[in-house]
Amino acid sequence: MALAIGQTAFAMTRSAILRAAIAAAFAIPAAVAGYHALLVMSQIGVPSLAWRQVFAYLGAAFIGATAWTRLTVFAEPRPSESGRLMENTSHSVLTAAAREG
Repeated sequence: MALAIGQTAFAMTRSAILRAAIAAAFAIPAAVAGYHALLVMSQIGVPSLAWRQVFAYLGAAFIGATAWTRLTVFAEPRPSESGRLMENTSHSVLTAAAREG
């Protein structure tokens, strides 16, 4: 339920700063939880404290990035130039290549 509300708020907001704040509100707690989960799981089979920390930080980064991505998946992409839509030229290139070969 919280994810659906966050995705809706993210999709309806046009401000980049507010979008970043909404995404961070979901990604930061997920990263902290990922850090602690990987730190505890790495204690099972990794004897070195340094390697446990490496695994925990990598887990935090991947889980935080996954949370950020899951929140932004339904938001429509914004055009790179405001006021102008970018023309999709890949279709004409593929069509021309298909005719030649």
